[in-house]
Amino acid sequence: MGDVLAGIHATWEFESDALVIRFERGNRNTPKLFSALRERRVPHEALASVTLTPGKRGTVVLHAVPRPGADPLMEAAAGQLKEACDPYRLVLPADRETLAEYYRDELRALLPADAGIAEGVEGADAGDIGEAGDAMAVRPADGFLVAAPAGPLSFKTYDGRASFDGMSEVAFRWSWTGASSEKWKAGDQTFSVRELSGVEWRSPEILDGYLRLVPRDGGARPAQPDRDPASVVFGLGYGPVHESLPFAAAVLAAIRGKDRVPVAVAAGVPDAARRDPGAVAERIRHLGDLHRAGLVTDEEFSAKKAELLAEL
Repeated sequence: MGDVLAGIHATWEFESDALVIRFERGNRNTPKLFSALRERRVPHEALASVTLTPGKRGTVVLHAVPRPGADPLMEAAAGQLKEACDPYRLVLPADRETLAEYYRDELRALLPADAGIAEGVEGADAGDIGEAGDAMAVRPADGFLVAAPAGPLSFKTYDGRASFDGMSEVAFRWSWTGASSEKWKAGDQTFSVRELSGVEWRSPEILDGYLRLVPRDGGARPAQPDRDPASVVFGLGYGPVHESLPFAAAVLAAIRGKDRVPVAVAAGVPDAARRDPGAVAERIRHLGDLHRAGLVTDEEFSAKKAELLAEL
């Protein structure tokens, strides 16, 4: 189509094979998540349907409904985003409803036939999936079709700082004031994406937020994220949605991407998995601080230091 439809906080551009969503920046009323995302290119095959519904205060809402499993951002969010922060909603003045209906129908016509209803659902049409989603009726995507936010990324948490190089490694660095004794004893953490199977993100707007990495080994973990060295915790003042959610989505996309790499290929590049010497030295320094403070025993200090040196 090549047309552009401008709404409140965002603009939709209709390309021949994708919907390009560009978010408004510099407006204090624009959700911070939109400003952080800037732009998203959504292939038509990533969409299950397009709906048009009445909005609030004299508006209508075009909603491009993504297929389950198509967008790492929405997968990481796991239904926790507030409606106003849904990047797939375009809010328009009610007097533009006729124009919105036109673009809804045009975009629906471009959606692939296999992106809609899964087998076993009778009398349903992919274009008629409502705002509730009828998610069980939609055929999930085989893999991510929408690009994750680009790295490197980092954000401050209540108990430290989380960073991701955008490709292969996630690091947690603990703060003196916020980290639990369990995390200090474990020391700063660095995780290879190949060692992970998933990411759990809880919005800081729903009680206490956290980002927890799920290891492939499936071993026992502390029940509370604030005691788990594979997680960081945050609230509204630390790790807000517009920082922590894109981070979680980027890590999740990297994990799924690594899942598609043959093991033989990964085994052929051992240097990529080797720890950064500077990071190891920093962890040993923290370990020494804990030892001098009496938080770890002589035996624990010696064993952990030997473990860290072995990573070099």
